[in-house]
Amino acid sequence: MALKKSELYSSLWKSCDELRGGMDASQYKDYVLTLLFIKYVSDRYAGVEGAPIEVPEGGSFQDIVALKGDKEIGDKINKIIAKLAEANNLKGIIDVAEFNDPDKLGQGQDMQDRLSRLVAIFNRPNLNFSKNRADGDDLLGDAYEYLMRNFATQSGKSKGQFYTPAEVSRIISKVIGVNTAESQDQTIYDPTCGSGSLLLKAADEAARGLTIYGQEMDNATRALAKMNMILHRHPTAEIEQGNTLANPRFKEPNGSLKQFDFAVANPHFSVKAWSNGLTPSNDEFKRFDGYGIPPAKNGDYAFFLHVVRSLTYKGKGAIILPHGVLFRGNAEAEIRRNLICKGEIKGSMSLL
Repeated sequence: MALKKSELYSSLWKSCDELRGGMDASQYKDYVLTLLFIKYVSDRYAGVEGAPIEVPEGGSFQDIVALKGDKEIGDKINKIIAKLAEANNLKGIIDVAEFNDPDKLGQGQDMQDRLSRLVAIFNRPNLNFSKNRADGDDLLGDAYEYLMRNFATQSGKSKGQFYTPAEVSRIISKVIGVNTAESQDQTIYDPTCGSGSLLLKAADEAARGLTIYGQEMDNATRALAKMNMILHRHPTAEIEQGNTLANPRFKEPNGSLKQFDFAVANPHFSVKAWSNGLTPSNDEFKRFDGYGIPPAKNGDYAFFLHVVRSLTYKGKGAIILPHGVLFRGNAEAEIRRNLICKGEIKGSMSLL
């Protein structure tokens, strides 16, 4: 019998309830999604030869379950996760959450009880992912998006900080013709990939698949993106961490920007400190040459021009930006004029 999404969502949000009080809601994801990932890969791949994820002895979810009620549960969970991370080259990806942090999880018995109840929620029989996955249904991807929506609401932050709604992702993918991709060797890139939802939805439009590249500035969010790629059976996706404008990680051997067949992006709107670590007038990647330098306190066109320079000659890209990029004057008006004259803009769409 297939696992109902409502049951999964209910269990996940109960796990968030166990974490309330010691941390901001935006930090829940570090714990909940880490346990979700470990539970999923343990159910799917433990003991499976040739699996994309190796679940080593002493590094599974069942090893965590065995710790319920243990006085050292937090420290021992960290060690179990470390074993799984080391076996799969996932250090810095799945070991971001600190399960032995008394400031967030409580002191002594409080931490012991809190983590024991949290683990018990994920150990419910109806959350067995080994067989309980409906054909054609992406339960884990939906769970990520569900949690991202709620984290955004609870933390008082824009949900765009965590993910791009699936409907928007699909529209973008269709607009740039991802479905025309003929080979998995063709590439897709997101320079501000967040948790990876936009990249994944876009890549799904290609019948034969695509080679996936992404960069994310925040290390914890980059970790989410990498876990998300693995859960969606894209374990080879390259997700790098760093400031895309100041330190783009994907380059050609000659030092120029790597170019891609498709690019999608949903950067933070109107970033004021976009030029930190960068001298725009002497940009080594020449992203602003022939177009103009964006205003010092508004980085919308900086991301736009980065996408333009990151496309092959026949490459196609789409970027989500605030409406102001269509109307603002001065430096942005000059950039807009040059983009149009060079034929770089094929169209714009308003999403309300």
